[in-house]
Amino acid sequence: MEARILFVAPFASLAKLAEEVVAERFADSSHLIKVVKGDLQECIAIVKQAVEDGVEVIVSRGGTADLIKKNVNIPTVHIQVTVMDVLRALRQSTEYPEKIGIAGFENVIYGCEDLATLLGITFVEITLKNENEAPEKIAAAVENGVELIVGDAISTKLAARIGVQGALIQSGKDAIYKAINEAALIAHIRREEQEKSELLGTVIDASAEGIIATDTNGRITLFNPMAEKIFQISHLEAIGNHLQTVIPQFSLAGKDDSSEKIADVQRIDDKTLTIKYNQIKVKGEIIGSIYTFQHVSQLQQLEQNVRKKLHAKGLVARIKMADIVGLSSACNALKRKAAKYALTQSTILITGESGTGKEMLVQSIHNVSTRAEGPFVAVNCAALPENLLESELFGYAEGAFAGAKKGGRQGLFELAHGGTLFLDEIGEMPLSLQSRLLRVLQEKAVMHLGGDTVIPVDVRIVAATNQNLAKLIEEKNFRQDLYYRLNILRIHMPTLRERIEDIPLLAKEMIKKMKHINGKVTGIHLEAREYLKQCSWPGNIRQLANTIERAMLLSSGPIMSKQDMMEAYDEEGEAAGESSREKGGMKDSLAMAEHEILLRVLREEECNYNRAAARLGIHRTTLWRKLNAKSVKK
Repeated sequence: MEARILFVAPFASLAKLAEEVVAERFADSSHLIKVVKGDLQECIAIVKQAVEDGVEVIVSRGGTADLIKKNVNIPTVHIQVTVMDVLRALRQSTEYPEKIGIAGFENVIYGCEDLATLLGITFVEITLKNENEAPEKIAAAVENGVELIVGDAISTKLAARIGVQGALIQSGKDAIYKAINEAALIAHIRREEQEKSELLGTVIDASAEGIIATDTNGRITLFNPMAEKIFQISHLEAIGNHLQTVIPQFSLAGKDDSSEKIADVQRIDDKTLTIKYNQIKVKGEIIGSIYTFQHVSQLQQLEQNVRKKLHAKGLVARIKMADIVGLSSACNALKRKAAKYALTQSTILITGESGTGKEMLVQSIHNVSTRAEGPFVAVNCAALPENLLESELFGYAEGAFAGAKKGGRQGLFELAHGGTLFLDEIGEMPLSLQSRLLRVLQEKAVMHLGGDTVIPVDVRIVAATNQNLAKLIEEKNFRQDLYYRLNILRIHMPTLRERIEDIPLLAKEMIKKMKHINGKVTGIHLEAREYLKQCSWPGNIRQLANTIERAMLLSSGPIMSKQDMMEAYDEEGEAAGESSREKGGMKDSLAMAEHEILLRVLREEECNYNRAAARLGIHRTTLWRKLNAKSVKK
């Protein structure tokens, strides 16, 4: 690494002393400090070369330091001359003459009047502002009776030329150490600021938004590459000119001197741009403004890409048959049946209590089937209101309703083409949609909401429910003909009570998956396993997972004990209350899902409650009440 600090010594003895200080006090960072000898003009070339090589701070003394400061644009630290330095210079003479001249630049002679009073000596201050005036001032002082010149290198050299004794003020190690230490601190701060500046510059240059900064007079101080691309103007032409001159059509609506933040959409030339404005403040004082520009089409494309990626996450089945844990006869029979059914193209109906793992089984069926390379699309029929579920399943045509997306939208049947569509909680589907679903199953084609074109689809349907569909048919809440269409192949999920022998295996797998809960826990004691087998599990595998998680948190050792498990299960009250809590949790989840859907539709309708309510098929007051209901947890 190149030196960051350059120590310029006007005379050899100072250079030697500086090298000693560096070796003694800066041994670990000595490679970052370079000491050179050079006085006045002879040092300028050295200094300029050092700056090109990466030196960040310069240390020097007297007139040499002042000259360096005028010739380079980096910090220069002056070695301050102390009273002790002057006393050491005076000791070079055995006798003090009547008049002693203290010659040098202001930083050399500052404070010498106090020393004169202390020693009872008459000091004549010879203040030098530059090298050229030194000969004349020193000669004048000698004519006025000064017999000894105490000062810096320039002053003592000139005194010798006219035959007057000179005493060079040498800087002590303490002064040199303080100056280098100050330079090191400055270099460190400059490096940090440079890193921050380069980081900010990289972010601004790489930004997908056009960024323009102006000073308080509206003149451009920053014009990033994206701004160049948007406005087809080089930053060389823009910087220094007024923003209104560079972009004449630009005018930010609502902006005045009191505006701190504004967002606007504006047409400039042939481009529609979103524009944001912010004031730049330092300690409450406005020092300028910053504007960001972005093509509306770019934002629309970004939103479209985000939607695609988010949607794509739901088109993949991640669970495989091997991921279903269990060696019980019930579990093995389930997997054998599922593997056989997976190889057909027939519709499958999966029944079973909540928490038995129905979706895991559906995903594994898809991955075993000949459609494994196709999409896997899942929808919870209980989570969406009727109108929205209809448009989600079947899609809609452009203009089908107020706020419908331009060009319409594909439904889930089309997205699942060539793959599997999982209809969860099929028993909750409204009767009006059941008839449309039945038609799709019969015709193997869909028609968009508001459309007039039939679109063929090749989709394998797997439905699931935790309800008694036969009872729903009796109550006229489920179509009998749809039931027979769905109930071609049927798999019933066994409850945890029916596969007690699988509990130790399930618990072991859960411990692995929950290692982040308590990394110390590695297993479960035999007594604890036996205890779990004796428990009632109305919440099935989901309840078991909750119990294992609590036990892992309670356990103080690597092996969970029976006591840990008893506390986690809460033998006296949890089993009885679990079912109601399960239903309460499901109710909260449905409320959250409904709330998010209502908000999405309202945003799409630009916060127009009338249009949003019409699209959802509910009254405007009902929409307002649902969005403001205290029961919905945001």
